[in-house]
Amino acid sequence: MRILVTNDDGIHAEGLEALERIAGRLSDDVWVCAPEYEQSGASRALTLAEPSRVRTLSERRFATTGTPTDCVMLGVNDLIPGKKPDLVLSGVNRGANLAEDVTMSGTVAGAIEGMALGIPSIALSQMGFYEPGASYEAAEVFGPGIIKRLVEIGWPKDVVLNINFPNGEVGDITEVEVTRQGFRDFQIRHNEKRTDLRGRDYYWVGFRQARSSPPAGTDLRALYDGRISVTPLHIDLTHQPTVQALKGQLGGVPPKL
Repeated sequence: MRILVTNDDGIHAEGLEALERIAGRLSDDVWVCAPEYEQSGASRALTLAEPSRVRTLSERRFATTGTPTDCVMLGVNDLIPGKKPDLVLSGVNRGANLAEDVTMSGTVAGAIEGMALGIPSIALSQMGFYEPGASYEAAEVFGPGIIKRLVEIGWPKDVVLNINFPNGEVGDITEVEVTRQGFRDFQIRHNEKRTDLRGRDYYWVGFRQARSSPPAGTDLRALYDGRISVTPLHIDLTHQPTVQALKGQLGGVPPKL
């Protein structure tokens, strides 16, 4: 199995090193194409207004000035010789990618680009980096087995799998749950106003470290309760109930004022 590894935390991220070790337990044909610098929150952005430059670190490791989406596209189409990868792994992200955050995640976007190119793709994230004792141990211990089993089972071509690992002692993690994407009941993102040394104001985006009250079955609840979450995601954002409701009210000749 040929595996392409990417991330959004950058080529020097500890989580990328962890994911390379995870991939190495599954295959000896592992390739890496990751951003030269951190691209967290890049979502599915493409580099369109400037060139993407590639730096070759070794025969199978590349860093690019582009986004995670650029990295997967370049890796699959231009940098990896011969057959295209059989699997794309994106991560391991420093921090969980849950609920509404998945639409902004560069980690998830890397997996989505793999899916768009016809390759089964998985995003992996590790919770807990705002908490004591955080590490990638849970992802490294449980990741290879979960990925191997998922590849054996298979999943639809228009779906990516989003895996999140809880923080805490590995021995306390005893369950994997297949979940649905949740939605927080309050806003955790905020802007912190600061002043630079020249007296000019600027703003730094951050996250409030507070937990919502999600229902059972969601990715949020699974992580809060110490379970590994596996969420199938797809990019069809159509809300079908509203489609059906509007079809009965809007159609045919367009209305005019």
